[in-house]
Amino acid sequence: MKRVKLIVAYDGTNYCGWQVQPNGVSVSSMLNQHLSELLGEKIYVLGASRTDAGVHARGNVAVFDTSARMPAERISYALNTRLPADIRIQDSCEVAPDFHPRFRKTRKTYEYKICYRRFPDPINRLYSLFYHWDLDVEKMRQAASYLVGTHDFTSFCTNKPEIKNRVRTIYSLDVLFEPDPTAFPVETPRDCCAVKTGGMITVRICGNGFLYNMVRIIVGTLLEVGGGRLAPDEIPKILEAKDRSLAGDTAQAHGLTLMNIEYEEEN
Repeated sequence: MKRVKLIVAYDGTNYCGWQVQPNGVSVSSMLNQHLSELLGEKIYVLGASRTDAGVHARGNVAVFDTSARMPAERISYALNTRLPADIRIQDSCEVAPDFHPRFRKTRKTYEYKICYRRFPDPINRLYSLFYHWDLDVEKMRQAASYLVGTHDFTSFCTNKPEIKNRVRTIYSLDVLFEPDPTAFPVETPRDCCAVKTGGMITVRICGNGFLYNMVRIIVGTLLEVGGGRLAPDEIPKILEAKDRSLAGDTAQAHGLTLMNIEYEEEN
């Protein structure tokens, strides 16, 4: 018996999330099905991050145990010939029998894309949040700086009573902006002085772990700041209050991508 680790990338559009659900097809159920067929034994994968419906991933981590003789490093190649096109294994390798993808010290990195323009971009509709109201990216950056560090993030998560410890550490939180001159096209010459600069905003966050909906609520709160409905210096007060109602809305799932998970002992 050996334990195999997978790096899994997927487009979450057509799935009800990572975790097996009774009412829909999940990413892990697809892995279980095709691994079981490939290896000739019942396989159940254990994932590092239980992403929600519609959330994407470039580097989620999963492990499973198998007695099959196929070398671990070859499983990725064989499995990719069976999986649907919106799920692909990026790597497979053998790990220690006690390796657990969740109960180890990690650094997780997420990105949230905001398509800031006058009209929706159909190319990015499944992977970014369309937003056309005025935004001040610099104020979003100021607000983000208050969230870096170790805090109780009760105000920035959907309540789950079974989670008692809501202290997490954010190592970095960047608000990046890639301008696109076509995002707010100039209609007449007299509009030139008033034209807005739109483009793609990427909120990139790295931390030691995240509470339920924490990243999406942080993004929703940064949008409140960027839109002028919250001041950047109100963020510390929201953190201190431990009151979910004071933070912004939960941003839609499809703008979020789990980029990678780093395990400290591997580095």
